[in-house]
Formats: sequence, structure tokens, C-alpha cells
Amino acid sequence: MFKKEDGAAMETVIAAGVKVEGDFVSPGNVRIEGIVKGSVRTEGDLYVAETAKIEADVKAANAMVAGEIIGDLSVAEKLDLSGTAKVNGVISARVLTVEAGAVILGNCSITPEPAGAKTRSRSERPVEVEA
Repeated sequence: MFKKEDGAAMETVIAAGVKVEGDFVSPGNVRIEGIVKGSVRTEGDLYVAETAKIEADVKAANAMVAGEIIGDLSVAEKLDLSGTAKVNGVISARVLTVEAGAVILGNCSITPEPAGAKTRSRSERPVEVEA
């Protein structure tokens, strides 16, 4: 991966007009402005531009979506959907912000526990009883 002069990792860009088919995996930040079909996975942050169309299951640490995603979207931490975002699939994230105008066709699962934390079932949770 190339680095900027200050040592910070540059992001991977799929520019407008570019079409990628297959499994796309990146250890760093990804900016998608074009079309992706297959799957997208990044350990860094994902930015989906308004011009982007993704027909794939997507996994990222954090994501900001302004374009269209057709597929499941799994974000370990924070997901921001702008007013131009369109998501058709199952969304899971720790934190979700949705701007007016965004379209979600599917289910949302918001889990407040940090990524990787064990979620206790209802039967394992303490029950408060008043005497």
C-alpha cells in the first residue's frame, strides 16, 4: 500500500465510471464512487459516494453512505446514511445515524455493545424484582 509523505496510509478509490466485479478486500480506508458487484470488506472506513452503486454484501469498521447499496451492510462501529443513501438489505451497526431522505428497504439491527463483545440472552440478563 502506498503511504503519504506524512506516513499515513492513503485510501483506495474506485472512481466514478469504474466497475469492479468480484470480492474486494482492503486493509485500509475505501472510497467508492463507481460500481461494485460481488462483496466489499475493509478493516478501515468506507465512503460510498452519491454516484456509487454497490450490489454486494458490505463489511467495514465505519461507513458513510450517500449512494446505493443492494446487499447486507455490516458496520462494526458507526454508520452514517446521508439523505441520498439507498440501502436494500439487512443493516447492522453499533451506532446508526440517518439523515432525512435516506431510504432503507430491509431490517436494522443496532447493537450498543462494542464489536466482538458477547451479547447476553434475555434469560442471562439480571431480573429486577420489587418486594
